[in-house]
Amino acid sequence: MSRKSSFALSLLAAILLLANAGAQEHHHDHGDHGDKPIEPPPRIFLDKSPRVVWYQLDRLTNERLLMVERATDDAKYAPVYTAILIRAGMAQQDREEALKGLITINKSDAVAELLSALGEIEDDDKEQQRVGRQLAAMLLKQPVDSLVSKASELKQATESESRLLRSAGYAGLITADKADVAWQAASKDANATLDYLAAVPLVPTPEARGSLRESVVGLLGEKAPANVRKAAITALASVPANVEANFQIVAPFVADDAFRTPAVRTLLRIAKDKRDAATSKQLVEVLVKHAETTPADQRTTDEFVDAMQLADQLIALVPTAEARSYRDRLRAVTVRVVRINTVEEEMRYDTRYFAVEAGRPVQVVLNNEDLMPHNFVITVPGALQEVAIAGALLTQNPGGTPYVPKSDKVLFHTDMVQPHQQVRLTFTAPTEPGEYPYVCTFPRHWMRMYGVMIVVDDLDAWLKDPKEPTDPTGNNRSFVQNWTFEDLSGDVAANLRGRSPEIGARIFKEATCAQCHKVAGQGGAVGPDLTEVFKRWKGDALGVLREIVDPSHKIDPKFAVQVVITVNGQIVTGIVASEDKDTISMIVNPEAPEPTVIKRDDIDEIEKSSKSLMPKALLDRFTKDEIFELLSYLEHAEALPAVN
Repeated sequence: MSRKSSFALSLLAAILLLANAGAQEHHHDHGDHGDKPIEPPPRIFLDKSPRVVWYQLDRLTNERLLMVERATDDAKYAPVYTAILIRAGMAQQDREEALKGLITINKSDAVAELLSALGEIEDDDKEQQRVGRQLAAMLLKQPVDSLVSKASELKQATESESRLLRSAGYAGLITADKADVAWQAASKDANATLDYLAAVPLVPTPEARGSLRESVVGLLGEKAPANVRKAAITALASVPANVEANFQIVAPFVADDAFRTPAVRTLLRIAKDKRDAATSKQLVEVLVKHAETTPADQRTTDEFVDAMQLADQLIALVPTAEARSYRDRLRAVTVRVVRINTVEEEMRYDTRYFAVEAGRPVQVVLNNEDLMPHNFVITVPGALQEVAIAGALLTQNPGGTPYVPKSDKVLFHTDMVQPHQQVRLTFTAPTEPGEYPYVCTFPRHWMRMYGVMIVVDDLDAWLKDPKEPTDPTGNNRSFVQNWTFEDLSGDVAANLRGRSPEIGARIFKEATCAQCHKVAGQGGAVGPDLTEVFKRWKGDALGVLREIVDPSHKIDPKFAVQVVITVNGQIVTGIVASEDKDTISMIVNPEAPEPTVIKRDDIDEIEKSSKSLMPKALLDRFTKDEIFELLSYLEHAEALPAVN
């Protein structure tokens, strides 16, 4: 029986219990913080039946759940730790602390507790599935020796009723160097094979995923059921071995209606330099014919757009004369489509630049996969910063579009695109060749969230010899590394010695930290003041380093991003400045002092995000030495003279 069913069965008993006890812990979908500056912790009856305990915990908001009394010296607190571990919207540090609590109470280990938690995840709940992926990542990051010692439990997990737990079990076996055991278990029937294939992208190391290539490719044969072949095509996108051959193996599936979509999406994930010209030419012919035979009312689907995106990329590998012929055929039935995604937590587009032909129609499909709202604004050359700064104050912009100034320097733009939404912007490219910036004009996003639309006279000629445009913000730094905490956490004390405060101060500005944080009285006020950050962390340099590299690991409640959905479908994202029993006041624009006030009666749902307002990857253009210059600067910030 699912936990939700258990809640329903025990609802009456729990209500009677709480009523008789005089508990006043009122839960509301909107949150319940009242107008008191400090709330007492919730009163939870942990000595009751498991169903009643779960009902009490489930009705709490995340903030209230974290206030519940808990300790590791009594088993009655285990449900509290479990609730925190599997609750959507919890910061990673809260999950890690909950995991440690369960290990102590149950005298167990991380692998056992994470497998147990994964078994609690609801397969059909999207939020729970997201939590499940986070728990699976925690499981697969455990030391290999720990996973090896739990091989029998991992194998047992592959037979669970939980779909995600089954895949996590397979991924755990593979990570523990038990791929043969995993394959043997997966071979018993088609459903087990599907779970095995779903495990492939969960496997954390490229080497381990690469070792699975033979088994995945073997499932593409005609003897395999269609659903298994589709899953194998999808899984192959996560296998970084013999990628050139993978491209050739998957390509023929594009011609088959039943397999086209997974094949196209896998091929889109294969690097352009791994696509051979001969196979690409064959694919272009297939995709152009597909476009010509697709009814007009089906040419706006995501599946069709993906297919045309692949065709557009592959045409660049076809000889110029033939490429023009193919492009003319495509123009007769559809506009050129450029798909751009936002990158979750990183405040950037996944496409730094793209080219269009002067005077030709083009459609940009913006898919917002982030938890913040974003837009897409194309400006005249050289106007990115001017347009972005002018738009930052236009929260409402009566008669216009929020955050988009009325200016002849704005050529084309979308509205704000809310989290997990998509918008299409169709326009005719400028007739004058040049480098036209595009940018998100939501306040303070422009420093990272931008790119360039290159307008050229001959698109096919440019694609044969593409030239990277000049950075429109003047940033001449190139990508260094997608830094993780593990990359930097070794011997921090030694790395902090001999650093220069002048260099650290410069990096603090160059990395855009000063846009949101103050040090010694200088900087922005969107995030916490960092002058005494080391004092707050009791000198823990590793802790501060983690906050810089992984800002969502632990979020200060005062700066937690809240997502509000109103009864009329509007989504408001920001930081709660104040609230009472009737309204919530949110800072949605860090450039504007006036908060947005929302009546509680107008709110359908409110949830605190588990992601920080501070984007990840701020330091991906900085060297390891520069990162430690920044950390050293923060370590000594308290001694800097204050500037009023």
